[in-house]
Formats: sequence, structure tokens, C-alpha cells
Amino acid sequence: MRYLLLIAGDESAAEHQYDGCEGWGEDLARRGKIHGGGGLRPPAEATTIRVRDGEVLLTDGPFTEAKEQVGGYVILDCDDLDEALEIAARHPAATYGSIEVRPILTPEEP
Repeated sequence: MRYLLLIAGDESAAEHQYDGCEGWGEDLARRGKIHGGGGLRPPAEATTIRVRDGEVLLTDGPFTEAKEQVGGYVILDCDDLDEALEIAARHPAATYGSIEVRPILTPEEP
């Protein structure tokens, strides 16, 4: 099953964004567990789009005001949620931010 790790932290965590991630990702790639991912530019560079009543509305910045912002993501292929959680707990960002682990829907699911 595939899982998405959403890696978040407050703006002060941006300086740590890639600390120690190289070895973590290389190990996952060797094990066939990682299937993509990357870091994101700062929230100030985001553009949010909404369509309401056929009108396209653009807003500079992230989609929501929050203390923590998503700074990166990883797609994992794991046997189960327990394995995904174990891998996420070893991500360096877990020590200074947070990681949301979410199952990815399969094409058969609604």
C-alpha cells in the first residue's frame, strides 16, 4: 500500500529542511520503499486557486493560515500502516516538525 508523508514545520524549521534526509532517503530507495518526494518552496511563494460560481479566484500564499506549513512530501510503498509509521518516525523532520502519514487511495477505491 502507498502512503503519503506530509512533512511540516514552522518557518523557523526551514533552516533544518534537509538535515540528515540524504541517508534516510537513500536507505528507503535501496529497500524499494520510496517512490518519490521532494521539498517545497516557502509558503510565501504559493498561489492558492479556488473556483466559485465559475469564477477563478487566486490568492497569494498558502491555502490556510497555520502555525505549521507543509515543506515537503514523500511517497512510500509499505506493507502496512505500522511500517509506514515506523519509517516516518525515523525521518529527521520528526525531531523538529511533524509528519502526517496518509494512505493513498487506489484506483479501485471511491
